[in-house]
Amino acid sequence: MDLISIVVPCYNEEETIPAFYKEVTGVMKKMNVEFEIIIIDDGSKDKTLETAKQLRKQDKRVRYISFSRNFGKEAGMLAGLQAAKGDYVAVMDADLQDPPSLLPEMYEAVTSGGYDCAATRRTNRKGEPPVRSFFARMFYKIINKISDANIVDGARDFRLMKRRMVDAVLQLGEYNRFSKGIFGWVGFKTKWFEYVNVERVAGQTKWSFWKLFKYSFEGIMAFSTTPLYISSVMGFIVCIAAFIMACFYAIKALIFGDPAAGFPTMVCIMLFLGGIQLIGIGVLGMYLSKTYLETKRRPIYIIRESEDDSGGNDRD
Repeated sequence: MDLISIVVPCYNEEETIPAFYKEVTGVMKKMNVEFEIIIIDDGSKDKTLETAKQLRKQDKRVRYISFSRNFGKEAGMLAGLQAAKGDYVAVMDADLQDPPSLLPEMYEAVTSGGYDCAATRRTNRKGEPPVRSFFARMFYKIINKISDANIVDGARDFRLMKRRMVDAVLQLGEYNRFSKGIFGWVGFKTKWFEYVNVERVAGQTKWSFWKLFKYSFEGIMAFSTTPLYISSVMGFIVCIAAFIMACFYAIKALIFGDPAAGFPTMVCIMLFLGGIQLIGIGVLGMYLSKTYLETKRRPIYIIRESEDDSGGNDRD
């Protein structure tokens, strides 16, 4: 039978893991496949690791990897993909916002439907603040226009992939990872499954508005250099505007004898030009910082312990 690896990045999810395990195992029993659940403890401060260990004692199909500290969800997904042994690999959240009931249809799509990947997207954002939903929609519109990565609006990390797609994803060894973009960039034939947004079964979301805002910038910089071009264009426009203004005031003074406005005008111009320069320097600095982190070649994550207590870290 086929082996399905289910990668579950977790950060402070001790309340949700038991419900997730019960739900997933119930679905898997109906699918006539072998499976393994890989719980990635991303430096949790609660009893996430202890809960994973307890499940491991009860069911050897449960595996766990515990990081030495919190490295982020991207590192957790990468560690899970690298550890997965399955012919097919699924990535899911432990809070049951990714409905396990979709797994049979997703498995059918990749086994007999001619697809390499079955991915999911939300059809609405029920339960989210309106401001957060607005910025999320704008992010998808912007990144699809300025990058080669095809990211569907409302796309979730919840997906089921064939081994060849997983291997392709693992070939991208960059330190600054944005998985939604990576999944789109590697290509492969993907079938999308839509579902209505589901509330968390327990606990609180770990994604604040600021974290999502920062994450969106990382995604744009990871798959597009357009912001650098925008900075250059803004500089060119300011130069043209300055030349036109200089001509205007020169003609005005020569013909009408009207001197240019003084102190307030100069202050406004200086502040405007200073703001443009700072924006350009800031954008350049963000790209430079990403390059700096890549060249240091630090490990993306460090394993403190796992079910086989192998330890170690991996980047490639």
